[in-house]
Amino acid sequence: MAELVLVVRGCADEVSLAALVLVLAGLAASGGEPSPPPRSGWGGEAWGNGPGAWRRSALPR
Repeated sequence: MAELVLVVRGCADEVSLAALVLVLAGLAASGGEPSPPPRSGWGGEAWGNGPGAWRRSALPR
């Protein structure tokens, strides 16, 4: 069986190696970049900008 983890210096016991492999597997499974947070409709341009935007904001969509 091929070695997946090679201890270069010191002596690691089985528990320490198991913890290391668990952390590395968790990092690999988590994927790359996190997804961006959902965008709120309040900060967008749903009602437009400029003159009368405050009035349009009270109208039903």
